[in-house]
Amino acid sequence: MIDLRTLRDDPEMARESQGRRGASPELVDQILAADALRRASIAAFEQLRSEQKTMGRRVATAQGDEKVALLSHTKELSVQVKEAEAAQAQAGATYDALMAQLPNLAAPEAPAGGEDDYVVLEHVGEPRDFAAEGFEPLDHIELGRRLGAIDIERGAKVSGARFYYLTGVGADLELALVNMAMDQARQAGFTTMIPPALVKPRAMEGTGFLGQAADDVFHLPAEDFYLVGTSEVPLAAYHCDEILDAGSLPRRYVAFSPCYRKEAGSYGKDTRGIFRVHWFDKVEMFTYTTVEESFAEHQRLLEWEKQWLGKLELAYRVIDTAAGDLGLSAARKFDCEAWIPGQGKYRELSSTSNCTDFQARRLNIRGRFDDGVRPVATLNGTLVAVPRTIVAILETHQGADGSVRVPKLLQPYLQGRETLDPIA
Repeated sequence: MIDLRTLRDDPEMARESQGRRGASPELVDQILAADALRRASIAAFEQLRSEQKTMGRRVATAQGDEKVALLSHTKELSVQVKEAEAAQAQAGATYDALMAQLPNLAAPEAPAGGEDDYVVLEHVGEPRDFAAEGFEPLDHIELGRRLGAIDIERGAKVSGARFYYLTGVGADLELALVNMAMDQARQAGFTTMIPPALVKPRAMEGTGFLGQAADDVFHLPAEDFYLVGTSEVPLAAYHCDEILDAGSLPRRYVAFSPCYRKEAGSYGKDTRGIFRVHWFDKVEMFTYTTVEESFAEHQRLLEWEKQWLGKLELAYRVIDTAAGDLGLSAARKFDCEAWIPGQGKYRELSSTSNCTDFQARRLNIRGRFDDGVRPVATLNGTLVAVPRTIVAILETHQGADGSVRVPKLLQPYLQGRETLDPIA
């Protein structure tokens, strides 16, 4: 959530952020009005409670008719106190509901607009020219079938649409990618973790995934658990209700976890293959640091992602995501999009977001600094989303005979194999 003092002191900044997100600037004014009503209701309740306590002391020493009159007034006052308490609770609930809708303030550098208003920051590498090489590239579905790596038909038979099996070299490829990604993060100073994939509502709400993203979340209502769509959720909640020592920052964690998404709103999109699925495994980086240092850390996370894509020898571009496509928690987000030959376009493989102190305020995560205790900043960055990365590798590094060349730095993680060869 946003620091309320920021809204009170500079509401125009929040209105401007809302406008660049394509959201309602009026929400800011609604919050300020609700805050004023909430504060007034608190003051009214406290005044009546004080009067009630004073009246109770007077009743204790009063006699005769005075006591009867005071008791009568006390009963009336008791009703007023209950009404004021209810009004305070309602005003607080209204304020909380409105604040929960307000996204993080988009960074001034983030482009205004929606999904298609991103800015391309750089291109790295050139897409392969298969026509110049004299053959028509296959998509990952056919390559996966020939390699014995992906079984979509049985995935659908067992679990339904957007599920799959990784088999043989497909399973080996996932394990190789995960191990290489974890090694890279470990060498960069990250603490490796395997977090729970089921979390309580507070973790989902605190990270901003029960607002506009709620329709994409799998919920187990009987137990009131949520299946996470990213390990960002349990990593962010790991230090909830804690005060971190300033000297321990930055704290960097990297987690391997399964991820689950309904893919709500994606009807008709990427229906073939394993690019957009309901379950996938992922390696996610996460950092706790100061707000002041978060901007430099964001660049570091991006550089680690670029380093990773370079190891896989993929052509990619980096985009600055537009404000309207940031999601609730992010102030700024960079996406790394690899060229996917089967689709003839760049598609997101990884992203990194600076959430400043938005999630930390919701989850009550603070740092103890020389000048006092205040919320920290949180950042996240995907190192490898397995299915999409497999798609990019198979389609980019395929040969005319249906084999797939293994990137040199990945070979030690695949038992030294230089190619993945067709079995059918």
